[in-house]
Amino acid sequence: MREAFATDKLPTPKNPYSQAIIASGRQLWISGQVPVDPATGEVVAGDFEAQAVQVFENIKTLVEAAGGSMAGAVKVQVYLRSLDYFAQMNAVYARYFPEPRPARTTVPVELRGFLIEVDVVFALDEA
Repeated sequence: MREAFATDKLPTPKNPYSQAIIASGRQLWISGQVPVDPATGEVVAGDFEAQAVQVFENIKTLVEAAGGSMAGAVKVQVYLRSLDYFAQMNAVYARYFPEPRPARTTVPVELRGFLIEVDVVFALDEA
């Protein structure tokens, strides 16, 4: 079970995330994913968007292999080398996470060799 939770006592999010998510049942906790192409084992060459797409594709591969879907995301942590990438990240992110969007935190951190890292908690259907 996964459902959005919000209160009118806080501002409505302006970006693609929910104030909170209520979840129960089996959970999948995905470790931080970086933009490594599984075919080559190398960091994807290219701009921020190419790296972000690879990260979310890697996450999608993991959750689907576990029997879930991107719609089951409960909590996302996004780490960016620079907040200058925030708008680009939101655009890519919105393509992968349908409504209701998961709760999310985005922070700038020192990343070496890539521009984005993401970890996610998913609610999976009962087996």
